[in-house]
Amino acid sequence: MAASNPAYIDGLKLLARRELSSAQVRQRLLRRHAADLVDEAIARLSDEKAIDDTRVAEAIARTQTSVRGRGRQRVRMEIERAGIDKSTARRVVEEVFTGMDDDALLEAALSKLSRRSRSADAVTDDRQRARLYRRLVAEGFDADRVLASLKRHKRGEDQ
Repeated sequence: MAASNPAYIDGLKLLARRELSSAQVRQRLLRRHAADLVDEAIARLSDEKAIDDTRVAEAIARTQTSVRGRGRQRVRMEIERAGIDKSTARRVVEEVFTGMDDDALLEAALSKLSRRSRSADAVTDDRQRARLYRRLVAEGFDADRVLASLKRHKRGEDQ
């Protein structure tokens, strides 16, 4: 592999800015370079461990849970959206969520949404409960857990 491969150099520049999956790097390099140069660059970057889809998946999972407060399903979807295969996405999500309390994460997300809507901690009307339900399920939380949590908040048990 030639050191003067312009796709390789551009790939390094992309990866210097942020972690990207091999699919993301490939997609961006194909905008400016021929497919054979891109394939060569991706192979070299992978061999040098500059591209590591598992490392990218772990970074996405940590960010999605700790910063964005998202649930398992949404985290897995975001990892797959980055072009990482489903088996790696499932494995990484299981690893990240192993030591995590799903109910505590759900409660934190519910509390955050309640604060945003300037409502009390108790969910008082059906319209508000339906809105919170849709939002929490969209954030990747299990529908049954969301319903149970909203019922507890309706009764005011979590105060």
